[in-house]
Amino acid sequence: MKKIILSLSVLIQAQLWAQQSDYPVKPVPFTSVHITDNFWLPRINTNRTVTIPASFERCENTGRVKNFVMAAEKKGKFCTVFPFDDTDIYKTLEGASFSLAVYPDKKLDTYLDSLIVLIKNAQEPDGYLYTARTIDPANPHAWSGKERWVLERDNSHELYNAGHLYEAAAAHYYATGKRNLLDIALKNADLVCSVFGPGKRTVAPGHEIVEMGLVKLYRITGKQEYLNTAKFFIDARGHYKGYDAKSNDPWKNGSYWQDDKTVTNMNEVVGHAVRAMYLYSAVTDIAALTGDTAYIRSIDALWDNMVAKKIYVQGGIGAVPRGERFGDNYELPNTTAYNETCAAIGGVYWNQRMFMLHGNAKYIDVLEKMLYNGLISGIGLDGKSFFYTNAMQIHNSFSHHSMEPERSGWFECSCCPTNLTRLLPSVPGYIYAQKDDQLYVNLFISGNADLKIAGKDVKVTQQNNYPWDGDLKFTVEPKSSMAFGLRLRIPGWARGEAIPSDLYRFTGAQMMVMPEIKINGEHTEYEMQDGYAVINRKWKKNDVVELNLPMSVRKVTTLDTVKNNISKVALQRGPIIYCAEWVDNNNKTSNLVVPESTSFTTAYKADLFNGVQVLEATVPAVNIQADGLGLGTVQQKLIAIPYYTWANRGKGEMTVWFPERIKDVELLAY
Repeated sequence: MKKIILSLSVLIQAQLWAQQSDYPVKPVPFTSVHITDNFWLPRINTNRTVTIPASFERCENTGRVKNFVMAAEKKGKFCTVFPFDDTDIYKTLEGASFSLAVYPDKKLDTYLDSLIVLIKNAQEPDGYLYTARTIDPANPHAWSGKERWVLERDNSHELYNAGHLYEAAAAHYYATGKRNLLDIALKNADLVCSVFGPGKRTVAPGHEIVEMGLVKLYRITGKQEYLNTAKFFIDARGHYKGYDAKSNDPWKNGSYWQDDKTVTNMNEVVGHAVRAMYLYSAVTDIAALTGDTAYIRSIDALWDNMVAKKIYVQGGIGAVPRGERFGDNYELPNTTAYNETCAAIGGVYWNQRMFMLHGNAKYIDVLEKMLYNGLISGIGLDGKSFFYTNAMQIHNSFSHHSMEPERSGWFECSCCPTNLTRLLPSVPGYIYAQKDDQLYVNLFISGNADLKIAGKDVKVTQQNNYPWDGDLKFTVEPKSSMAFGLRLRIPGWARGEAIPSDLYRFTGAQMMVMPEIKINGEHTEYEMQDGYAVINRKWKKNDVVELNLPMSVRKVTTLDTVKNNISKVALQRGPIIYCAEWVDNNNKTSNLVVPESTSFTTAYKADLFNGVQVLEATVPAVNIQADGLGLGTVQQKLIAIPYYTWANRGKGEMTVWFPERIKDVELLAY
């Protein structure tokens, strides 16, 4: 009887999946978008010419490549620190594949093929691929367990490695059309599917991403088993009996791994922030593919919780250093802020998926905040120095921050540098999206896109100097006159909304003045829908749309429930969050006060950080008297720079939040 019921259940599930759809909104592939932008194009070129080569070089110099060589030879000793070090090669290979798709490079293509040979040789006959065990199965890495998969729930990262392999294989296949890496990934995925599933081994993967990777392989192959297994891993969460549900310790209660509740009962973002972002991204993928409304309710609640209670003003997430994790609601300290770069990258992945699911601009508002601030702050302007964590305040006298304010070329756990290599070349793929006869313009990045709308060719060209100027120009060129809808995102910050929640707000009166839109020089009416200015009309060749977004300097405050920021303000202009750095402010920033009446001017500095808009104002600065027996204030110039540029000129103080007035003085002695 059980077998009959199970067979019926599988049949019903198969029928449901046979009816599945997908995301209603489709992104325009980055290969169809050719950017000429002064902000992003130099970064993508630096990633191609500096970051990717440096990453491969460091993978070789640190032994990551050697691990694959030894695994193929079945001799030697695993020579790096972590069992997930394999993924640094996979992630860089993924980024290099994205780059190849736009910038053909025979030398790079050949090098990737040589790495893929090493990966293939390291793969065991049944598809298992994990150098930390294969090199010496009798003496595997301490985190790996004596047998395959036995410590996957904890720290083995076997499925995490597999997930990044799948992501890299999908990118390489799409970029080159070659199956050499894809076939390795499929062989591994077939093994994973044979080991895990109903009636087989069950585990909630300790570090999520295998779920996202399996979905990508499913999209390529149409093999239902890949989607089934991805969903199985998600549904395995919240069932492990070895946790103490009453404990407040995230490791003991399972919340560190997002394993304390079933996914459909989750409503608060918890645990390791990168793992959380990858899990929620996968849940969103499978919700789109299966129409699972319980999944959708859960991810909607999770997103609301993150944006209303657990995100920093510059888009950083994961406040707590111990465990690289989310803290409690409103736990957003400045001096100990963690804000891992990988978490911001994961946040971009998740917000893009939420947009594709719901078609609402608020998800792109958050994506933009992360992208322009708390994500690219993780990479130095040289393209080869990095932040693992992204601070909110550095104080020379007392800083409890877990890192010095100095960028590093590499880390023992170097997930962030290699993750950046794969995110940056894909940025053009976040600019446009389509649904039926509606074209969404989400990001404002100069360049052109070749599209098909209702089966007809359309070219769209953007011309702007964003994020420094708000004058945006779009030229629409259908091959022949045709009707479709153009949806221009009007960012929340341009509508008086600091973030799509009440966590942050702009000070002063919130005048709702919607920007004017002109078509061919004439004012045009538009309707606002879900954060978009919607223009439905019959477009003809070389129609020009002009949109001007206000670029005033705004002060940002938080709810008083964020204790560290009571009576403090942050500074924002357009999508850019600003900070003050010691080098511009008399070697100190912790003594600056920004009264409510402070007004700022802006100046473009072409010779600073490859060209940035800076903010300037005259403010009180608290100083110690010469005799050391008192305090005084003097008026001095405050210069604020874009947050993402800090720590490119050495070590010193930095702050994002400024007190509006002096409330207390604490004397510290060292």
